[in-house]
Amino acid sequence: MADYEPLSWGVVSGNVNLVKAETKALINACINPLDIINNGLVAGMTTVGIRFKKGEMFVPEVLMSSKAMMAGMDLVKPLLTGKRMPKLGKVIMGTVQGDLHDIGKNLVAILLENGGFEVVNIGTDIPPEKFVQSLQEEKPDIIGISALLTTTMYKLKDTIKLIRKENEKVYIIVGGAPITENFAREIGADGYAPDGIQAVDVCKKLLKVH
Repeated sequence: MADYEPLSWGVVSGNVNLVKAETKALINACINPLDIINNGLVAGMTTVGIRFKKGEMFVPEVLMSSKAMMAGMDLVKPLLTGKRMPKLGKVIMGTVQGDLHDIGKNLVAILLENGGFEVVNIGTDIPPEKFVQSLQEEKPDIIGISALLTTTMYKLKDTIKLIRKENEKVYIIVGGAPITENFAREIGADGYAPDGIQAVDVCKKLLKVH
């Protein structure tokens, strides 16, 4: 029986070299690539999420863990030809019009991908019409919108209003430094996440997946 614990620990500790070595060892042992991903890499990021929530890990460490996980994914992905990786759902990510900040949004996108979601990152300074266009083209389950400035956070309401006019069923989550859960509720969002780890949980709860 394969031992995935060293690989998971490599992800948790953000040790890229360890993750590469353990991933290669499992590949050489002819372990199913999807098992390597789910039981080793994803399991490690799940532990990272739990520790982050408890205040035992912080954003820089989460980024290191994400980098380590992606190093393992890069080795496994070529083996998945002909095998469709199961996705929990599709998420469009973008920063609201007038806001050029993208570090937080990009971190959320990375963590969502690591958590099993397909992510379409449409960038920063996105007008409401562009969100609607992406909705029509990509047909996502969830749209994630960030605003990092008090001067741009109020544009979230207009963006959500236009999206709802096009599609009332798509879920919308929001986040960013000035955003609160009460504000998210007031502007009609379905969910609010103060950080990337919680964004993954919110998306899973909305889609009722694990």
